[in-house]
Amino acid sequence: MAVNFKISEPLGKPNFIFFSSPHSGSNYFDWFLNQTSLDMGSIRSSEDAFVGDIFESAPFFGSYLMESLIPRAILDLNRSRNDLDPRIIANYESKNINSRVASGLGIIPRVVGDGQNIYTRKLSLKEVQYRIDNYYNPYHQRLSSLLRFLQERFGCALLIDCHSMPSEALKYKKNKFQRLPDIILGDRFGMSCDARIVDFIESAFEDEGFTVSRNIPFSGGYITQLYGRPAKNIHSVQIEISRALYMDEKQIEKNQNFKNFCESMKNIIFKITQMEKYLHELEIAAE
Repeated sequence: MAVNFKISEPLGKPNFIFFSSPHSGSNYFDWFLNQTSLDMGSIRSSEDAFVGDIFESAPFFGSYLMESLIPRAILDLNRSRNDLDPRIIANYESKNINSRVASGLGIIPRVVGDGQNIYTRKLSLKEVQYRIDNYYNPYHQRLSSLLRFLQERFGCALLIDCHSMPSEALKYKKNKFQRLPDIILGDRFGMSCDARIVDFIESAFEDEGFTVSRNIPFSGGYITQLYGRPAKNIHSVQIEISRALYMDEKQIEKNQNFKNFCESMKNIIFKITQMEKYLHELEIAAE
């Protein structure tokens, strides 16, 4: 079976927090490149480039870090396995087309980040099933098992789903006097995570000088929705980071601020991994 992800295990004192980067993969196979007429710049516009690098300190502070090696343009791990697009799959029909699939962003994306069509022909169901069996299922099986392990060991598990967002996506703000957010935290409008946890993460970013907003326009994707079960003490938060903070978005290269940004993120990740003490103090105060 193909290797589709890597896991960095905790090196420091273990904690209940699990960082995941499902969109930062950049292993573009020849068989995929032969199916598209797009150049690499266009194909990579779907990537959360360098997000794995940004969160690489997490294991040193006692957390697991899981990174996909498979590019989002090949398969989107942040979708349901049922989000199949009949416009790109031969001899496949579906009466249940949601907005994601309709826009070309199903489990097998039809378009890249800038809206260009990926493929020069339709894919067979066999090709699609190969990707699901070899890339999608192993990732989710491992993610799910690690969350259960953390919940059983610590009585609580927190999944932090790590993403980046094009700065263009932030131009929804109401007026020109508002500073655009650097970070958007998505908790499905309170459904996937205890509010105290989200408050703590928000404060960690704000302490480093970043502006933070919640849920608009990104409230958390399929992974956040699927795994966030606060009633079972499994929480999930999606973090979207503006790419303009650390990279040249057109060239898909690290910018001059990348090192400084990573130092700030290292401080934030450390603070987040100290959350258990904070939550324990809150519980004592509430008694």
